[in-house]
Amino acid sequence: MKDNECRIIKIEKDALFEFIYENFIANHEELMDLDAVGCMNTFAIDWEAGEFIFCAHKDENEHGDIVSFPKDIDVNELLKVIPATTNSILEPGENYRDYTFDELKKLQKKQVII
Repeated sequence: MKDNECRIIKIEKDALFEFIYENFIANHEELMDLDAVGCMNTFAIDWEAGEFIFCAHKDENEHGDIVSFPKDIDVNELLKVIPATTNSILEPGENYRDYTFDELKKLQKKQVII
């Protein structure tokens, strides 16, 4: 690069979402402490609140059947009720929290988990 010159990248909302998501995929094993092979994921972003949620789960059950994210769990609703799991995704250690699908259904309905 020449002196007195800067290189700029400016992206719009869709590209920013893509960048965030693709970085979570690229760093899946480090961020989620899971092997990316054997996992499926779902995600959502709330631009107004400035929040992103990334959920990973096993892609098959013990019988080898594909396990999709439950249709009765709305990730956008979870985004509203689940507290942040970390202050910085770059901090070492566990930046995630594990929930069962049943716990997520209760949280989505704003019920208390026992």
